[in-house]
Amino acid sequence: MASFDFDQAEGLRRMLAAGPKPRVFTFLSAASAEEKGAMLVNLGASLAQAGRDVLLVDASLASEGIASRLDALRGATLTQVARMERRLEDVIQQMPQGFGVAALKRGPQRSAVKDAELAGRMDGAFDQLATRADIVVVDAELDKEDSLAIPALNDTEIVVQVANSPESIKDAYALIKRLNNKLGRRPFSILVTGASEKEAQVVFENMAKAANRYLAVKLNSMGSVPADEHLKRAMHLGRAVVDAFPLAGASVAFRRLAGKVVLSDMAAAG
Repeated sequence: MASFDFDQAEGLRRMLAAGPKPRVFTFLSAASAEEKGAMLVNLGASLAQAGRDVLLVDASLASEGIASRLDALRGATLTQVARMERRLEDVIQQMPQGFGVAALKRGPQRSAVKDAELAGRMDGAFDQLATRADIVVVDAELDKEDSLAIPALNDTEIVVQVANSPESIKDAYALIKRLNNKLGRRPFSILVTGASEKEAQVVFENMAKAANRYLAVKLNSMGSVPADEHLKRAMHLGRAVVDAFPLAGASVAFRRLAGKVVLSDMAAAG
C-alpha cells in the first residue's frame, strides 16, 4: 500500500510540474485569404482580451500566411530552431493586438517536411513553442499530398473555415474529405464566416449531414461571424475589430467565439 501511495503521489507531482497542456487549433480555410487573415487576427485579439496568452503560428505552405500579413517575418523560424541555427526565444514576436506570432518556415523553406529526422525535430520544437501560450492558433494549408506542414498538427483540433457561398461550401467539404482520407475518421469543427446566424446554421447542417452520410465523419459547429464592413476598416487601421469597433456585429461574434474557445479550454483543463 505504501508503495502504491508513493507512486500515486509521484505521478501527481509530475502532472503538476508539467502544467496544463496548451490547446492547439489548426485552421484550414475554404474562404478567401483576406477572410482567413481577418478571422485569425480577430480571434487571436478576442482571446487575448479574454485573458488568454495566445500564439498565432504561421504554418502556411503556398499562400501568404498570417506572419506575412502582420509583417512578422523578422524573427527566427521554427525550422531554424529545429536545425539548431537559432534559439526558440527568437521565434515569437509580440503584436500590438495582444498576441504573439511565430512562423514555422519562410520563403523557399515552405513545403511540408518530408525528412523524417527533421520532421521529428520540428515536432519537438513545435511542442516546446506551444508551451509558451495557453491557446495556439495555427494558420495551415494542405500540400498536394494532403499533408500539413509538420506531423504534430495532425493531432490538433482541426477547424475548417467556410464562407456562405456554394463554391466555398464545396471547397470546405473537399478539404474535409481529403483530411478524412489522410488522417482517418475523426471529428472536425466548422466556422462559418460572412453569414448571419441563420444562414450559418443552414450551411453547417447541410455540411454535417453530407459528412455523416458519405464519410461517417462528425462535424462540430464553432459558430459564425457575420459580414461586416467594420472588419475591413479595422484591418486597414492595423487593428482588431474588437478593439477598434467593439460594438460592431463582428466584434460581438468574435467575443462569443472566443468565449466558446475559453470555455472548452477550461473544460479540457478540468
